[in-house]
Amino acid sequence: MKNGNNDEDGLSNEKIKQLKAASYDLGPVVWIGKAGITETVIQEAKKQLKNKGLIKVKFLKQSMEQKSKKELAKEIAGMTGSHLVHQVGFIAVLYKERTKEDE
Repeated sequence: MKNGNNDEDGLSNEKIKQLKAASYDLGPVVWIGKAGITETVIQEAKKQLKNKGLIKVKFLKQSMEQKSKKELAKEIAGMTGSHLVHQVGFIAVLYKERTKEDE
């Protein structure tokens, strides 16, 4: 890390801190269950990111038969073009900067 930037996900440490604080009171808007990360899940996550910019995703125990929570969180972030801000327990926080077109 140089100049306070987190090279792994392209967000500065300060931005990550702000996003974590902002996500504290959010409830999950996308749940990943036994079927794993499906096209429907991706479409819903993209829609929520477009509308809100910052979302929580909850992984149900059944979703981890093949992959770990960390792997699933990174995978959904990659598939939605978002940043993985934070992942703890069964919750992942995703962020995607909103554009003027999204508003």
